[in-house]
Amino acid sequence: MPNQVEPTLSTYLHSRGGKLGLPIGGTFELTPRCNFDCPMCYVHRKENDADARSRELTTQQWISLAQQATDAGMVFALLTGGEPFLRKDFFEIYSAMKKMGLLLSINTNGSMLRGSILEKLIADPPYRVNVTLYGGSNDTYRNMCGLPVFDTVVENIRALKQAGVDVRLNVSITPHNRQDMEKIFDISRQLDVHAKASTYMYPPIRLDGDCGHRLSPEEAGELAARWDKLRLPEEDFNVRAEALCRFIRTEPRECDVDMEEGVSCRAGSSSFWLTWDGRMMPCGMMTDPQVLPLEVGFQTAWQQLMQATRQIRLPSECAACPKREICSVCAAVTVAETGRFNQVPPYVCKMTDANLTAMARLRTDKENNL
Repeated sequence: MPNQVEPTLSTYLHSRGGKLGLPIGGTFELTPRCNFDCPMCYVHRKENDADARSRELTTQQWISLAQQATDAGMVFALLTGGEPFLRKDFFEIYSAMKKMGLLLSINTNGSMLRGSILEKLIADPPYRVNVTLYGGSNDTYRNMCGLPVFDTVVENIRALKQAGVDVRLNVSITPHNRQDMEKIFDISRQLDVHAKASTYMYPPIRLDGDCGHRLSPEEAGELAARWDKLRLPEEDFNVRAEALCRFIRTEPRECDVDMEEGVSCRAGSSSFWLTWDGRMMPCGMMTDPQVLPLEVGFQTAWQQLMQATRQIRLPSECAACPKREICSVCAAVTVAETGRFNQVPPYVCKMTDANLTAMARLRTDKENNL
């Protein structure tokens, strides 16, 4: 399988950027519109939503913000949505940003990666294409996304791979596709594409929606352990399970937090998120703090965002918790779960405990089967 660890260059540059106050990485949410209708989505506008289309930033606004961010130090940029390929001007924005020397990645549902879109990506490939794989069959896609396009998406991924484009899979495990988890993993193996799964879905605070389309914390913890069991060799799984049960983290993660110092992940420190309607936030899963770069200019907005992010303090109870190294708590999680940065999120506590219980049981099962 392809290397699962972030490139050393990216880790180093983000580390240096955080110390120097440079926006090394930026996410450009080009549109909230999508041709899918996934119930757990955090933006979730219809493909032909005229109101959303009228409020999206223009081609030149996106290019101008990208140039300003590049002048300020940006190296990595992620183009996302919604489904970014719905924008007719996608490749105008993409090509302009490529000429800035940026390392561009794209988040997509994979359904539109054919025809002229595929040809253009092959002719001028991005740093990476991240495809979200929502299930292991057309039926699951129909039930979860509204379109039975599983076969199409897999065919498109295979075409990108054959053309030498770097592809990664993102997998969101929900009540609608949990039965396909093993199928999804098997498909990633067949395609020889690394798959990163998440069983935790943020409450949709950007939509003021409900949480009815995510797993219970107990299910999320259990399925996270089962994903580890699928992806890791037996010996590695046992080592990971034993370490986690001792509250020791075994794998690096991008969003690390020093509770005593507040937010120390990349959000608002070396990275930013620009929404489809022009707001800059530390992370796309947050609503505050937010600043307006179209009004004050990117550099001023970035300084304002860093200052506001530095004021955030997370729960003191989490800082003192022995499980904090293996828990997914962060600023985005606490505010999404509770409405406050400094309040303990019970869902995440329960999910962590359920994951530990499942890891211990699955490890024991392995040993008993020797």
